Amino acid sequence: MSGIVSGTNDPKFTELREEFERNFAERGESGASVCLSLNGEKLVDLWGGVVDQGSQDPWQEDTVSVVFSCTKAATALCAHILIDRGELDLNALVTDYWPGYGKHGKDKTTVAMMLNHESALPALRESVKDGGFLDWDYMISRMEDEEPFWEPGTRNGYHMVNFGWTVGELVRRVSGKSLGTFFRDEVAGPLGADFWIGVPDDFDRTVAPVMPYAPQPGDAFSDFITALMSDPTSIQALAFLNGGGWTPDGPGSYQAEIGGAGGISNARGQVTMYTPLAVNDGSLVSKDRVAHMSMVTTATRQDATLLIPSRFGPGFMKSMDNRGLANPGNRQSAIIGDKAFGHVGAGGSIGFADPECGLAFSYTMTQMGNGILLNERGQSLIDAAYRAIGYRTNAPGAWVR
Repeated sequence: MSGIVSGTNDPKFTELREEFERNFAERGESGASVCLSLNGEKLVDLWGGVVDQGSQDPWQEDTVSVVFSCTKAATALCAHILIDRGELDLNALVTDYWPGYGKHGKDKTTVAMMLNHESALPALRESVKDGGFLDWDYMISRMEDEEPFWEPGTRNGYHMVNFGWTVGELVRRVSGKSLGTFFRDEVAGPLGADFWIGVPDDFDRTVAPVMPYAPQPGDAFSDFITALMSDPTSIQALAFLNGGGWTPDGPGSYQAEIGGAGGISNARGQVTMYTPLAVNDGSLVSKDRVAHMSMVTTATRQDATLLIPSRFGPGFMKSMDNRGLANPGNRQSAIIGDKAFGHVGAGGSIGFADPECGLAFSYTMTQMGNGILLNERGQSLIDAAYRAIGYRTNAPGAWVR
């Protein structure tokens, strides 16, 4: 395995490195990175595999890829910076900042509802025009004109790609900068994080292309997939399939500021972003704001979009343990620490901060796995990380000491 995996790790995290190597040897990994810091010190920084199966070029230290919904955490962080400065109010109406949003019964939507996936725009009913995801102004007009799928604030349903435009437009309206520019100026640039929401025209880094998951014999169908395949008018089908032909590695996709799914980074880039939050040093946002980001602000037994139990903080995923559900296809989980907050990305990537223990962690990959949340590749790395720092078990639904 030494020829597949490169980088360094503190001896304390030898098990984590072994699990990362197992991902390539036994679990179908193609190209990936994993990184963590503890109390501000980077103790794991590993990468391995190939950029793509065609060229077989090795994954390098600075290789990046599309991290899908891990981008939502970067978008949410931008909003929290503005909240911390008193420029954006969680309890205010969205229309206080974005008057055009208040059409069709959306006038009572609050900023908090948007961050909590409660604003009732998880999808769009009418077809998105070809290339629509690459056109910010077009997508904002679609958000304004869409009717909510439920009364805003009465339940939550994961907002998939739309989160990037609902929350991202608030960032743009309040700051006067585009979402990607604000993130670059306030987060990625000052921290030196390799993380972009829309890359510049002169971007010259290797972006490893995403490899879609190929269904395997014996795969159990989740309720989400069943609804998606059986009802083209369902939230699930509209949220997943109505994208104007968008593909993550398509022409123009890297440059577009798709704050719900289009960010480009690697594990080191995400850990660089999360480390100030994990150590809670007040450099990005106040300690009080980090405390709020760590809290569960909405939870449900059946997410209106994902059709499984979900738990969110204000813009971030919390530990989700669905291992005990009756339908094997619904047993999709992302188990982290109780105080941890972050976000998964489609196919099984993740980044998070755990201020309880000072841990910042990320895993990114190109070979997507089955399901909506994590799979064995990412969860095994998280489990090894928590065991290495003295946590006992995740049996209660989150890692505990």
